[in-house]
Amino acid sequence: MRKLALSMPVVTLAAVLFSLVLGTGCTKLQARDHLNKGVTEFKNAQYDKAVEHFKQAVQLDPNFPTARLYLATAYMQQWIPGSETDENKRMADQAESTFRDVLKTDPNNITAISYLASLYLNETRWDDARVWYDKLTAVDPKNAAGYYSKAWMDWSKWYPADGKARINTGMKLDDPGPIKDKKVKEELKAQYMAIIDDGLKNLDLALQADPEYDDAMAYENLLIREKADLADTKEEYEQQKKIADDWVEKTMATKKMKMEKKQKTAGGIVAEPSK
Repeated sequence: MRKLALSMPVVTLAAVLFSLVLGTGCTKLQARDHLNKGVTEFKNAQYDKAVEHFKQAVQLDPNFPTARLYLATAYMQQWIPGSETDENKRMADQAESTFRDVLKTDPNNITAISYLASLYLNETRWDDARVWYDKLTAVDPKNAAGYYSKAWMDWSKWYPADGKARINTGMKLDDPGPIKDKKVKEELKAQYMAIIDDGLKNLDLALQADPEYDDAMAYENLLIREKADLADTKEEYEQQKKIADDWVEKTMATKKMKMEKKQKTAGGIVAEPSK
């Protein structure tokens, strides 16, 4: 009887451990089932239904990073940039907090970093966006879109100032430069030259990562063309304008080449232009 009394707890403990393992396994299987169902709804653009499945997956298995990443992405897909409704703000907040949850366990998750940067960019939280695009290009040095986005923000800061300066000095937007008022020009240089140069540097990095990135080429044209307004002489202005024109030609040639490549890959026929 003594032996039996001693052996019973051992058998019971083994049974309990087996039950726990089995239960954990079943829970993980249920989480993956919800993930798969959520992915199906996600692919069908049924994002509200996808969210419910991903939430169930995360609840069943809190250490399931794929489910959490899909949940954040599903929130992001329902967010509409520019909309000021409470519901839209809620979607943005949930996307942000869930992506940050992903990064707590996977600090270098490129998808989460990229989406957070994009969210802040579209909310015009440019300082926050810059921080996260810097993180993105640090983690993924070949991420052309990250460099391009930083350059786009630089251009977006400089372009309105250039246009305003032209108007205030009596120049039309299409008048040849440079800006004639030396004092205004020097003030613009002091405030924006570093921003312009940073934009051009990031566009160069984008094109190093993707030599066929035609959007980056287009903004090389814009930044150089507008930087020319700060030139000290007419000759320097014309030189910069010529470089900008060259980027226009590169952009058009690259777009044409990519279109022809796409049509060739698809087996399509390129139509002759009308004359």
